[in-house]
Amino acid sequence: MGDYMKKIIYLTILLILLPSITILIVNPKEKPKTYILEKNKTNIETVRVLRNKTNEIQNIELEEYLIGVLAGEMPVSYEIEALKAQAVAARTYTLRKKEINKNNNYDVVDTTNDQVYLDEEYLKQTWGESYDNYINKIKQAVKETSGEYLTYDGKIIKAFFFSTSSGTTENCIDVFGENLPYLQSVSSTWDETSPSYLDEKTFTKQELYEKLEMPYNEKISIEIERNSTNSIKTITINNKKILGTEFRQKLNLKSTNLEIKEEDNNIIITSKGFGHGVGMSQFGAEQLALLGYKYDEILKYYYQGIDLKKI
Repeated sequence: MGDYMKKIIYLTILLILLPSITILIVNPKEKPKTYILEKNKTNIETVRVLRNKTNEIQNIELEEYLIGVLAGEMPVSYEIEALKAQAVAARTYTLRKKEINKNNNYDVVDTTNDQVYLDEEYLKQTWGESYDNYINKIKQAVKETSGEYLTYDGKIIKAFFFSTSSGTTENCIDVFGENLPYLQSVSSTWDETSPSYLDEKTFTKQELYEKLEMPYNEKISIEIERNSTNSIKTITINNKKILGTEFRQKLNLKSTNLEIKEEDNNIIITSKGFGHGVGMSQFGAEQLALLGYKYDEILKYYYQGIDLKKI
């Protein structure tokens, strides 16, 4: 084959391939950054998780477990700094439970009794086409706080968290009966903008007495003792004294910060906030993140005097 014919063939091939080459160079389609959790092959921290539905105990790597916890405990739409704060709080909670349960069969359950944990299969079904974006954001929060947990006086703290405060968080002693210096009430007024801030429930007197396991009485007498945050410490109904936390549980109320009124044959109860109120408000963490606070600043606001450590 002559040199002239070779040049013609080479030029033809180049003209065929040129559009594809140009598209790859000029118009690359950017993929979002993928976060891969690094694993220490020689010393992998694991968690024994009791799955509520199957009663099976699964041994899951800690950082992988935290991905499922973040997905179950905080809206993925929240700011990355709020998610990072939640990742550290959840890791702290887990490490403490591992210490407590080291001689038991499992460390945590996958429900609100400990922390909600959602596995990959469930998340793929629930999130559908959004799965890759959502899981990538959560992995980022876990990776960027890898191994970090909270201590007070060198000990792992009780890293309680909840959905929404009543405008202030609660003192631990008023809810869990333990006076912990890092779990004291702080202002969280931005929670008042939360869609979960206010809730109203109406009970007939008959329903109320049944739920409280009390005999029916047409006349009802209610006396309330409040704590420093205006939440109900004790409530006395027809001479029966009930703890505010027990009252909330039996009536399935969103909080103990309550206003109660009688209308005809009904008892109307309005609650402020959502959850036990101790520790970090998740909605509050989101609002602080929107204001520009970093995750460590959020954590140090809700857990006073703590130190951030790394495994």
